[in-house]
Amino acid sequence: MRGIPVSRADFTASLVVFLVALPLCVGVAVASGVPAELGLITGIVGGIVAGLLPGSSLQVSGPAAGLTVLVYEAVALYGIGALGVLVLTAGALQVALGVMRLGRWFRAVSVAVVHGMLAGIGLVLISGQVYVLADATAPGSMGQKIAGLPGLLLGEGVSGPAVALGVGTVVVLTLWPKWRRAARVVPAPLVAVGLPAGVTAVFGLPVRRLEVNGLLDAVQPPGIADWARLLEAGVLGTVLAFALIASAESLFSAAAVDRLHNGKRTDYDKELIAQGAGNAVCGVLGALPMTAVIVRSVANVQAGARTKASRILHGVWLLLFAAALPIALGIIPVAALAGVLVHAGYKLIPVRTLVPLWREHRGEAVVLGVTAGTIVATSLFEGVVVGLVLAVAKTAWDISHVHVEVEEGAGGVLRVRVAGNATFLRLPKLLDALDALPRDRVVELDLAGLRHTDHACAAALEGWAESREVRRDQETGTVSGSPR
Repeated sequence: MRGIPVSRADFTASLVVFLVALPLCVGVAVASGVPAELGLITGIVGGIVAGLLPGSSLQVSGPAAGLTVLVYEAVALYGIGALGVLVLTAGALQVALGVMRLGRWFRAVSVAVVHGMLAGIGLVLISGQVYVLADATAPGSMGQKIAGLPGLLLGEGVSGPAVALGVGTVVVLTLWPKWRRAARVVPAPLVAVGLPAGVTAVFGLPVRRLEVNGLLDAVQPPGIADWARLLEAGVLGTVLAFALIASAESLFSAAAVDRLHNGKRTDYDKELIAQGAGNAVCGVLGALPMTAVIVRSVANVQAGARTKASRILHGVWLLLFAAALPIALGIIPVAALAGVLVHAGYKLIPVRTLVPLWREHRGEAVVLGVTAGTIVATSLFEGVVVGLVLAVAKTAWDISHVHVEVEEGAGGVLRVRVAGNATFLRLPKLLDALDALPRDRVVELDLAGLRHTDHACAAALEGWAESREVRRDQETGTVSGSPR
């Protein structure tokens, strides 16, 4: 890497990130319904292409569990040939957003919506991968998958050895990091996949194994017919979902990684351009979409990385491994990769923060729950849209506070002072308070305390004032006849 110094710390960190990324790249590809090689290609591009570009120095990009569900749905609807077009167009959109300096605005997305999105993805991922973990056939729809879980737990159509390998993978992923000295030497994902692979090879267990071919055979550039799919409304919606979700996940990851080190902070606009450029290359190669991945990024920081050299090198190691030793991946049982993704899906669900969030910010908890539930019940895109709308409505409700104060004035006049933010959400409360005033009294309406009045409230106040006999006193700044 000419011009980029490589320290011993960066070299060591790159090996750690490579070992973490290898099983995740393969597992995400399998869960997305595409060949395993496409996950490796995205990991290579995320390391080398996105790694070389400015933005964030230490976060690492590659295929992410957060887009697995959306990719699976897109491949099922439009075919694997259209995947390159979707990813390339989404990458171009990301670059455009970065050039227009809109990257920082992704930080304005409600955290509850993002956590709800990730929780919904986690639930969908788990409900699908538990079937793969058991070497069982997964039903087609989400409702059928959920309905079939009791039968799966009772052992209907499952493979005992596969279940043992998959559950063992989840146990290793959970317990291995607690052995900190060993975890510093060998990452948990590598152990969690390596042990089942070794057991399967030694004992010849009758379980499904990963099928891997060469990288060049997996490259599927989009054809002319695939580009014509962009005229379909559904395809454009999927592109928008790819771009927005990948951007939000990458930039939220950047914010989290920046809190873990004291080095250079992320330039959000440049990072968005880097992510878009990486996705554009992935699209040309027909690979999976990429995002910044928090698991690899944290591993990179904790391994002592100092510069972007570590993330670039991890992409080089992925390329060398996939090119020289693809046959080594063929000994990995699919159940072990499903175990990795079941664990990853669980980690996407903010289990520990749900109870405190409900106690302290109940509205945020509702937004999170509705977003996750809608994703499970419908689709990822619809769930995110519902979550965003609900978050906006919640914010509008929170800032809409109207206070009506009534006091006796001189000459028997009732002085009514309205203060706060008058929006249509508080209109019933406002009109109830005004309608409760005695009809035989002269009312002096003071609206000087209103900081904001929307059209609905202004029209309602004007209509109410016209129905009353109101006096205007310009010296005190009050109105009578029509509110201001």
